[in-house]
Amino acid sequence: MMAAMGGVLFGYDIGISGGVTSMEPFLKKFFPSVYVNMMEDTKISNYCKFNSELLTSFTSSLYVAGLVASFFASSITKVYGRKPSILIAGLAFLAGSAVGGAAINIYMLILGRLLLGVGVGFANQSAPLYLSEMAPPKYRGAFNNGFQLSVGIGGLTANLINVGTEKIKGGWGWRVSLATAVAPAIILTVGAILLPETPNSLIQRSKNSRATDPNDLLHKATLTLQSVRGTTDVEAELNDLIHASSTIPETKHGSSFSQILQRKYRPQLIMSIAIPFFQQVTGINVIAFYAPLLFRTLGLGESASLLSAVMTGAVGTASTFISMLIVDKFGRRALFIFGGVQMFICQIAIGTIMETHLGDHGGISKEYAYLVLVLICIYVAGFGWSWGPLGWLVPSEIFQLEIRSAGQSITVAVNFIFTFIIAQTFLAMLCCFKAGIFFFFGGWVLVMTVFVYLFLPETKGIPLEKMDHIWRDHWFWGKFVG
Repeated sequence: MMAAMGGVLFGYDIGISGGVTSMEPFLKKFFPSVYVNMMEDTKISNYCKFNSELLTSFTSSLYVAGLVASFFASSITKVYGRKPSILIAGLAFLAGSAVGGAAINIYMLILGRLLLGVGVGFANQSAPLYLSEMAPPKYRGAFNNGFQLSVGIGGLTANLINVGTEKIKGGWGWRVSLATAVAPAIILTVGAILLPETPNSLIQRSKNSRATDPNDLLHKATLTLQSVRGTTDVEAELNDLIHASSTIPETKHGSSFSQILQRKYRPQLIMSIAIPFFQQVTGINVIAFYAPLLFRTLGLGESASLLSAVMTGAVGTASTFISMLIVDKFGRRALFIFGGVQMFICQIAIGTIMETHLGDHGGISKEYAYLVLVLICIYVAGFGWSWGPLGWLVPSEIFQLEIRSAGQSITVAVNFIFTFIIAQTFLAMLCCFKAGIFFFFGGWVLVMTVFVYLFLPETKGIPLEKMDHIWRDHWFWGKFVG
């Protein structure tokens, strides 16, 4: 729960920005031109009302900072352990929430977002690794999906808080929304101080030539493993971890990035790029960031828009919870494929309804607006038990120890690059493509479902230190791994 608190903060920061950017006092104070378009300009297309460079840079500045931070996080996670990275994340979240809540101009507002981005970069790099390494192999899927469940809970909480603060009479409700992130940030910071380090990390660091007392680190690793497994009989697992660590060639600091480029790690490198890329082009973040704006485009009012965002958030969280219960039973591939088909059908249906019923001007009939809302919920459920949690789970379990920190950094970086690109371009794309935007993302969902079917081996129940076998036995990757 402590490590997954990083997920709560990530979800909260995504959800909160979508909500406050549809609040009128907030737009009036920081983005007056968008406010005028929304309230007074009847000539502007429904699809173009919120198209503002400044508004998208507020949302997406978080991801630029996260991208830069995730590379620093890689070195810290590898050299000093998973725990310090989680602690840095907590402190950055604390600072960012305070600055955002107190913002008096656009510069303070964006500085707050940048600090939150540093927190997100460190948390997303270290928390999924921490969860994968601490969990027993047979329940690893459920534990790791706890990270995505936390992202969902964070987003849902943000949406609920937005519904409440939007009603505050003085027009300062958005400050409460931005500053409330302080609460989970304190829990994460205190939690990080109390958490034990992972045995994998302690063993890896005991091999480091700079380690002052390797035996002490090994002893700590043994004690940690005994305490998290609840038994003193951990000899077999400990030996596996030590063996996995001893097969790592002695490398200079930072060179795990050059290692992952070797031919034998080609499948892991491709997955660390493809999976987060595909996770973003499902179009989910469009729903997450801009759900309230999207529902306003459909002609729902301010409160109705925020409430419908709460609904989609609740559906996403519930479906991720279901994924936690079934991922270790049915495996990763089945969920990826089933969820992909579900999302594809919904995207095409939403696009068709908006294409035929929502023109550039005027609204859409209430019946169709609610039908789109239902379809968005089914789509969010499909994401919630497939690409949502598995997009973080699979990359955190496929890397050998020597490339794990670098691999996870690449995953996080690719995730941020495409989140940033989509956050930065979505409002302009909505303006150009109009309803076609849903066909655009639907096409990508089809591509990724075929990719998983052909190229992703099953990782269910396989210990991390034996994960290299799945690539050797694969019809395609076996040619590279040998």
